[in-house]
Amino acid sequence: MPEVIINGPEGRLEGRYQHNPVKDAPIALVLHPHPQHGGTMNNKVVYQLFQAFSRQGFSVLRFNFRGVGRSQGTYDRGEGELSDAASALDWLQATNPNASACWIAGFSFGAWIGMQLLMRRPEIAGFISISPPANLFDFSFLAPCPSSGLVIHGGKDELAPEPSVKKLVDKLQHQRDIVIDYRVIPDANHFYAEHLDEMIGMVEDYVRKAVATPAEAAAQ
Repeated sequence: MPEVIINGPEGRLEGRYQHNPVKDAPIALVLHPHPQHGGTMNNKVVYQLFQAFSRQGFSVLRFNFRGVGRSQGTYDRGEGELSDAASALDWLQATNPNASACWIAGFSFGAWIGMQLLMRRPEIAGFISISPPANLFDFSFLAPCPSSGLVIHGGKDELAPEPSVKKLVDKLQHQRDIVIDYRVIPDANHFYAEHLDEMIGMVEDYVRKAVATPAEAAAQ
């Protein structure tokens, strides 16, 4: 997968990009965990999300937020990181002007940033939110949530207790025409140790069905 350099708000952003040569292939942007707690684009969950979207026929990009790896700038409490994600999405869309759909996926802190980007970019058709830290960050901006999507959480998450995420999902479920597929892996912790394959299987199952044509959906 080729390394790419994106012009971000505070300088270069380091990324990895996998291109699907199909002319109208959908696109997906994958966002990593908290920069101040070891989060990078090479996190196992982020890498596996990246690969899952690639297997489902997407052109997919993951990148390092400002101050991580070879990305320039310094941590900015989420505000700058949201700008980084917007710049990365701009690059992805410019590289794939005929994309049939646009998705966002994020893990932990990346899920929080991804959901904020979802609110600002109406072209995002679907989202994957892995272990959103609803107890640590304010998700009240999701009023209403503009797209349906998948939320996965670990029943034994030690950083973001599952009940806090269930409360968020229940709130989103009450919005008209929005369907939140909420899946809990009972024995998984925040990082899905021993449960990574199961979690990624859920992601691929959801994405496969969401992007299927009517004929493909009928055959599944």
